[in-house]
Amino acid sequence: MNDLLNETILSFNEYIGGLPEGCMMIANVLRDDQIAEALGHIKDFSEGACWVVEASRLLQANNVSIGFDMTKIIDYLGEINEGLSIGDYNLVADIFEYEIAPFFKDIESGASRI
Repeated sequence: MNDLLNETILSFNEYIGGLPEGCMMIANVLRDDQIAEALGHIKDFSEGACWVVEASRLLQANNVSIGFDMTKIIDYLGEINEGLSIGDYNLVADIFEYEIAPFFKDIESGASRI
């Protein structure tokens, strides 16, 4: 069990570390009006964010402290969905650049890392 827990922590930190760059890429692709490509990346981001939330729950259940508010991720997914539902791709790009990327950058920088 310890090996699985350690592997999960390593995967979690590695994934979190790549999210700021991925968020900026999504924002840039949206702003370049490459909507189909951006939607594919947003789908991947959403699946990854769900994994982060689930992994956080499992880690916390094993007494591993998560130094950030998981509900923020769920809130971001809701904001993205709202922007996409009205076709406001500039809003979605702004959410990725000015909200989500900084959130994960703070985690990645060690302020809230496991």
